[in-house]
Amino acid sequence: MLPAFAPPSAVVPLGTSPGFHPGSHPEVLIFVLAGAGLLVATIALSNQGGRTFTSAIVYLALGVLAAAAIPLVGGAPFDPVQDADVLEHLTEVVAIIALFGTGMAVDRTLHWRAWTHALRLLVIAMPLTIAAVALFGWGAMGLSLGGALMLGGAVAPTDPVLAGDLGIGPPGEPDDRDTSFALTAEAGFNDGLAYPFVIAGIMVAKSGDQGGVLPWLAFDVVWAIVGGVVAGALLGRLAASIVRRARDRGYMQEYFDAWVGLGVVLGVYGVTELLDAYGFVAAFVAGIAFRRYERDHAMQEGTHRGASVFERLGELAVVLFAASMLTFDGLGTPGPAGWALVVLVVLVIRPAAGLIATIGSTMPLADRAFVSFFGVRGVGSLFYASVVVTSGALPDGEAAVVLWTVVALTVVSIVVHGLAGDPARSALDRYSRRARDATPSAGDGGPRDRAAVAGDGRERGATADAG
Repeated sequence: MLPAFAPPSAVVPLGTSPGFHPGSHPEVLIFVLAGAGLLVATIALSNQGGRTFTSAIVYLALGVLAAAAIPLVGGAPFDPVQDADVLEHLTEVVAIIALFGTGMAVDRTLHWRAWTHALRLLVIAMPLTIAAVALFGWGAMGLSLGGALMLGGAVAPTDPVLAGDLGIGPPGEPDDRDTSFALTAEAGFNDGLAYPFVIAGIMVAKSGDQGGVLPWLAFDVVWAIVGGVVAGALLGRLAASIVRRARDRGYMQEYFDAWVGLGVVLGVYGVTELLDAYGFVAAFVAGIAFRRYERDHAMQEGTHRGASVFERLGELAVVLFAASMLTFDGLGTPGPAGWALVVLVVLVIRPAAGLIATIGSTMPLADRAFVSFFGVRGVGSLFYASVVVTSGALPDGEAAVVLWTVVALTVVSIVVHGLAGDPARSALDRYSRRARDATPSAGDGGPRDRAAVAGDGRERGATADAG
């Protein structure tokens, strides 16, 4: 190896030259993390069934080890405030891939009755959550009104990546379980529907009362949402048509089906954002539209499988990255009030909002409690928190409080919901079986029997809609 200052004849032996190793180049630890993470992810995902933890908890533990190891080799961990742009783009890509794959898994008919529980969570539970978080952030955490609104919008989305472990399965699998479908559909839409509230917070922080409510409603709510739905539906169907024709005519090999979803969703997202509409909404709708174009075609399975693989790799990258940023100083940034909010969101605010939203629905109380509790926070929340920082609308100190509060909430949500997911699902299944066994048999003619028959009819109707 030749030092830059030495003539060509002055050759320094390799053993005495600065080598590419962690002692002098801490960034090489990224390669170690990536390799170990992929191996751990493969093992964790292969053995996840029936476990009392999700793969995200394994990634989180590996990231925490990385956070402890980086200073030992002379490096400094990523700073989520200083490196917010990196976090923003990473979470952005992972979210749109997950949203497309989630949309492809939806087989239920596009009728409001089939989506009623998800709509309740979107229209009632999400605004209630945003309002409660914003009030707490303003009153207890001392945030400005704009900062409190941004915090409320950031913590609102139910994550499509992490919620997938509790949602519906791949295309073709039955999705008649209302709890699974409600969580999946909610996670698919509210990543985009939270954006207007984050934008409202940015407007208030930058312009105060001069931001303009009507322009916000017209462009950031109505146009951006409707435009996202329309663009996703049209582009998703167009992409499916092109791919199907290419496959049928031999222009594309089956082997590359797995890459189709990535190309489709990147294109759909880019075009939609150029139209100033919400690309997150378009990505989810494009997955639904793609799935509905010749849903029995062979391309569907391969495309969804590819999207699922990229989604899981993205989940690994985001959780590892977020966990490797953890420091005691960072986790102390939210303060006691911020950590109190984290606990309240997981145990009180989201569950209460979900229960309120499902009052009067046909969903049993146990199912309502399940859906209300498992509002998993993750990739979407980290994206919006990084947007808060990169927008420059808040002073550095306040932006740091918002971001680190979201990071803390994400970590707690991964652990709590990850550990509780499988036991809660098993308990819900046992409760449902006992409820069915306790129902009088058909023909008894009693009130409970008639109610059960009516309920079975509703379930058959919902199942028929799903087909």
